Amino acid sequence: MPGVIFLIEGEKLIELREEQYDSEDLLQRLLEDYPKILAGDQINTEFPRRWLLISREIGVPDDQNGSNRWSLDHLFIDQEGIPTFVEVKRSTDTRARREVVAQMLDYAANGVEYWNIPEIKVQFELRCSRNGKNPSDVVKDALGPEVEYDTIWTLMENNLKNRKIRLLFVADEIPKELKRIVEFLNEEMEDVEVLAVEVKQYTGEHLKTLVPRIIGQTSEAEQKKAVPNRPWNAQSFIDELGKKGSLKDVDVVKKILKWVDETNLKIWWGRGGQSGSFYPLIDLVGGYDQIFGVWTYGKIEIEFQWMSRAVENKILLSFLHKLNEIPGVSLSDNSLKGRPSFPISVLHSDEQYSKFINAILSFVQEVREKCQEPD
Repeated sequence: MPGVIFLIEGEKLIELREEQYDSEDLLQRLLEDYPKILAGDQINTEFPRRWLLISREIGVPDDQNGSNRWSLDHLFIDQEGIPTFVEVKRSTDTRARREVVAQMLDYAANGVEYWNIPEIKVQFELRCSRNGKNPSDVVKDALGPEVEYDTIWTLMENNLKNRKIRLLFVADEIPKELKRIVEFLNEEMEDVEVLAVEVKQYTGEHLKTLVPRIIGQTSEAEQKKAVPNRPWNAQSFIDELGKKGSLKDVDVVKKILKWVDETNLKIWWGRGGQSGSFYPLIDLVGGYDQIFGVWTYGKIEIEFQWMSRAVENKILLSFLHKLNEIPGVSLSDNSLKGRPSFPISVLHSDEQYSKFINAILSFVQEVREKCQEPD
């Protein structure tokens, strides 16, 4: 039975009755125009989520260099750069029960693997341009004045890399079958937040009210996801590494941080609840890129997977071979599509540490020279 809510205007009682949306597109446009409908305050009551729409109908490829196979209804990010996949269905569409779940999992599995952040950034900037708005202003208006434009894209890329995403199923009414599937997935997927948003519409006397409700936040899911994000910094990273690694590991990390400071590089600190990480950010091809990351569990990770989207395979292979000249490093040529790692202990000696830094600098120079070559 359709519900009713009441508004009091002066001494007049106004009845607003539940009404179905005329079309799925209408609900999609409401989300585009009013992202707050996604109830970020219900998703996280302590730190309400703020939403930035990246694009509607964004393509999702099923191959590294393939064309888009699917189209996701909306891609949002929140103030922590967490990619939020949104798929909209009306309750009258019976696919909202099962097929939409399979669709969403296809989008998520392939989006995290094959999306190219620079291309997504361009799509966002084109949307801003069409609306006559400055992209940086749009980001700050949506996510907060403290959010830096370049940083939010780095956060988004790192979240995709670490499979930290959010899936939102949106409908005017969430069927019980979909509700149970959402609850199950949210309980079982520790790094992926899976929720449904029921957005009921009430109308009457030329008034319209939208009432969102979050579904899927079971107590079991909340307990499993209870490990909080931790904002790492130099001191907390070194302290944690000192507990797990050796004093020589700590010395290597201190030298890397000193090199980052002396060369005026930016740095992105991870927010893992258990393991800390940091990534020096180097301007390779007109945007900040992660070449390597360092982890508190004693590993240095080479970010080939992300660099391969902007750098020629031949240059990456040359870089890999230079790294393999360091005794103790043995990276397979097949790892150019992945994120291979080696122990920090490999760089304990000054000679091998210098070889590592020189390999980084040589790689950066080669990429920049290639970009400056005439077409």
